[in-house]
Amino acid sequence: MSIVVPFVPRQAGSRAGEVTPGDCPPRPVRAVYTVKEVAAMLSLSVSSAYALVRAGQIPAERLGRRWVVPRSRFHAWLDGASGGLSATGTDAPRGGW
Repeated sequence: MSIVVPFVPRQAGSRAGEVTPGDCPPRPVRAVYTVKEVAAMLSLSVSSAYALVRAGQIPAERLGRRWVVPRSRFHAWLDGASGGLSATGTDAPRGGW
């Protein structure tokens, strides 16, 4: 007597041992960003982002020896900053030519 095992095809793209997004629990939302993350979001160099943080242009807090940017304050700053800027990206109108 023989045992028949039915063939069950794999789903497209799945491999043995592969972890799918549904297998992992969701990551908690972090309360702060690093200056490097903020620089990437604003398309700035890291050194420019640190200069803006030190100047108080980007809302940040000193935590020991590192700077952290509170997520809620950063997004509130972005929402407020976008409404106050002119089309040239500065507070002053362009001119002189």
